[in-house]
Amino acid sequence: MGGWVEGDPVGDRLFLDLPGPFHPERGGVLPSVRVAYETWGTLAADGGNAVLVEHALTGDSHVVGPAGPGHPTPGWWNGLVGSGAPLDTDRFFVVCANVLGGCQGTTGPSSPGPDGGHWGSRFPEVTVGDQVRVEAALADALGIDRWACVVGGSMGGMRAVEWAVALPDRVATLFFLASGAVATADQIGTQTTQQAAVRADPRWAGGDYDRADPPVDGLGIARRIAHLTYRSAVELGERFGTRVQEDGGFAVASYLDHHAAKLAARFDAGSYVVLTQVMNTWDVGRDRGGVAAALGRVTARSVVAGVDSDRLYPIGLQQEVADGLGVPLHVIASPYGHDGFLIETAAVGALLRDLLP
Repeated sequence: MGGWVEGDPVGDRLFLDLPGPFHPERGGVLPSVRVAYETWGTLAADGGNAVLVEHALTGDSHVVGPAGPGHPTPGWWNGLVGSGAPLDTDRFFVVCANVLGGCQGTTGPSSPGPDGGHWGSRFPEVTVGDQVRVEAALADALGIDRWACVVGGSMGGMRAVEWAVALPDRVATLFFLASGAVATADQIGTQTTQQAAVRADPRWAGGDYDRADPPVDGLGIARRIAHLTYRSAVELGERFGTRVQEDGGFAVASYLDHHAAKLAARFDAGSYVVLTQVMNTWDVGRDRGGVAAALGRVTARSVVAGVDSDRLYPIGLQQEVADGLGVPLHVIASPYGHDGFLIETAAVGALLRDLLP
């Protein structure tokens, strides 16, 4: 129940222990940071063929590949990485790291703290900038001075554009998808409501809960709320309507129950709270003179894309980024809402091929 912990099968993960201490920008200290990551392909001698793929909120390093020991679910972007795929591993060395604050091998609230117990409520608040600093240390360790491309959607898009703004000399091309330059009140509202659901579970215990009995009810409610924002009203209406099942429950409610149980089986509630707070505090223009000034730092050749039915990250948010970067906005037609960025792999892949001919 919950995320990956020491002693579980490692699967395809690799690990890097960064020398500490690490100081998050909002205070606190992590004596050390462990990063879990996966790679595909072969790194060129000059390190110039490396691509960084950034996962979203409940993703992890397992971009492609089957479920199996250590990996409770198949790759979350199957079809985009591999021989002959848009991110062609015959040409590129593809890297994906579990994010700082996550629960799939990288240091987060469920990781052992300095006293041997879990970090829990003591885990410091982290930001997108902190997460990118950890990824930059990983790149240094791997011998990658400059990414051929940084690719990210949703929460991953935040890190992708942060890379291009904070470290422009280290990003040759940028693929920014289904995300925004700054959190909106709507996103903060829905994410703080999800946090409240987790905290309202009696088992939450202020974040220092029993790992054998985690607050799965609260996490499940949070996932139900979130999943409604990930899909479009049109798709849900066409797929479920008001249909009632044999047990007397609505079909759409059963669908949400299923996704709640799936997440609770593989994700840590503490990481969910930490990472939604990372998203709430996201603003690429903070301390940089605003969004336009921040985007003006980007030197990477860029593609910006969004999903026409996305109600969590509506097209206007990608238009702001496209305008700031001086590039056209590519609109992906999909009935699936925000999740379209994960589902419409043919359309996403075509844009990647154009960016990386």
